[in-house]
This record gives sequence, C-alpha cells and structure tokens, in this order.
Amino acid sequence: MPEPVPFRAKTEYGLLALLELVRIQATGEVLQVAEIAQRQGIPDRYLEQMLTDLRKAGILRSIRGPRGGYQLARPAADLTIAEVVACLEGETTAPNDRRGGTPEARVVASLQQRLEQARQSVLEGATLQDLHDERKALTLADSMYFI
Repeated sequence: MPEPVPFRAKTEYGLLALLELVRIQATGEVLQVAEIAQRQGIPDRYLEQMLTDLRKAGILRSIRGPRGGYQLARPAADLTIAEVVACLEGETTAPNDRRGGTPEARVVASLQQRLEQARQSVLEGATLQDLHDERKALTLADSMYFI
C-alpha cells in the first residue's frame, strides 16, 4: 500500500503545537513558545512564525507579559483540521482545467480533483478535539500492562 501524502512540515509542527495547547485548554493555562518547542522538538523561531499565523487566523490567542503565552481561541471541538491546514498551507487550488487536453490528461485531472475533494472532506470532518481524544486513547493503551 502506498504511503499517504504527508502534511508539509509547517502543518505537522503546527498540529503538534496545537495538541499541546488542547491538552491544557480546560485549565485556562497558557504555554510559551519555548515550552512547546522543547516538548515537540520544534525550532523556536519556526514555531513562533506558525503560532503568529495561527493567532492572526483566530485559532490562537496570545497573552502578553512575563507569564504570557498562547491558548486556543475557541474550544478544540470547534477547530477543524481543515481550518488549520488552510492557515498554515494556504488554500488549495483545484487542478488545472484540462477540458481541451487529451482524454488521458482529462481523466488524470479528474482523479486529482477527486483526491483533493476526499482529502478536504477528511480534514473538514476532523477537529483538534478528535486528535486529542485519539492521542489520549493511545497514551492509555501504551500505559496498560498486560499479564
């Protein structure tokens, strides 16, 4: 089975950072860039740029001051992965219209369009809360000891 098309590094890092923020959302705490970067092995400056983009998109809020940091701006269940991907990767563009091309080029373009629609459907149907719940289940399964 072929490997799935991966997220860009920026998106993968952004999702890892957001999962750190989901974890502490209920407490009302904030996390600083350095904390997130250390926990997830993300370069600080790169992470700062991503978090700024996510803040500008209304996904995060920043709190200033010595005890400042970042929080999710909305409940994790209200933040779709599609929204995060659009923020960090930009809107995806449809494949070139190949109506005037060869039949082979048109069927390949049609396939690409169906793949993008399926990907978008999956991303729109998943939230940060879904990823957090899956992470919790994996952590619980990893901590169980079987005799």
